[in-house]
Amino acid sequence: MTKNASNHTKPLKIPKIIILSSKVISFLSYKWAAIYASRLFVTPIKHKIPKREMEMYEKSFQQMIVVPAINRKVNIYEYGKNDTSKKVLLVHGWSGRGTQLCKIAREIVNLGYQTVSFDAPAHGKSPGNSTVMIDFIASILEIDKQFGPFEIVIGHSLGGMSVMNAIKEGLKTNKAIIIGSGDVVQDITDDFVAKLGLKSIISKLLCERFERKYGVKMDDYSVYKAAGLTLIPTLVIHDKDDPEVPVKAGINIHHHLKNGELMLTEKLGHRKILADHQVIEKIINFIKK
Repeated sequence: MTKNASNHTKPLKIPKIIILSSKVISFLSYKWAAIYASRLFVTPIKHKIPKREMEMYEKSFQQMIVVPAINRKVNIYEYGKNDTSKKVLLVHGWSGRGTQLCKIAREIVNLGYQTVSFDAPAHGKSPGNSTVMIDFIASILEIDKQFGPFEIVIGHSLGGMSVMNAIKEGLKTNKAIIIGSGDVVQDITDDFVAKLGLKSIISKLLCERFERKYGVKMDDYSVYKAAGLTLIPTLVIHDKDDPEVPVKAGINIHHHLKNGELMLTEKLGHRKILADHQVIEKIINFIKK
């Protein structure tokens, strides 16, 4: 493995000061630790748009829309806009932005499609400091109302989870593609709490806190459940060396699909996979079928 490839398969590190703070608070009170962890869990990091995404950013028609269901605003990107072309919806992951799938978008536009993407609440140019998957799902459903229908829907990471849950909640599309998607919500909170160096009981308290706040069961948003309910052709792409979302997530989602395909890659990690030539080729061929 080259040094460059290795960098892409290392998990993003949580700052030591946050880990230390979490441990101190946990020592004082598990309840306080769960509150602190919940705030960290819903707060994405806004990154500067990298140079590779500037072409899509500059050539997109952008506008801010309101998502009434959650009373939040999201910034929309219409790329390759053409009144006669079919549309593809792109959904970024946690701490991403609407231009993150730029290389995939470029090849889709070259096929004659138009792409629509967005900065999820508290991401990119969309206002706010915190968000959850429910906000992603509500945004997808509202964008479908205003800009759809979409022939294909593509999601990365949390975006993949949101796409499958949006389909479960009524989003109509011909095909779905999910890349590096998480699966079981409890696994995600367990992993997050472990990275903070906290005991597993904090993960349980974290889930209970979210369930009380939003009036939902966290496990209802586990992707394998949505996968088992959809009949549309769905392509699952996951890297064996993904350090942020274990490959077992993609394998389990595919196992529950009635009409699914699975592509497993190596040494691409969680983000480099979005720009890999073979991955993009697989996506284009899947769309063409």
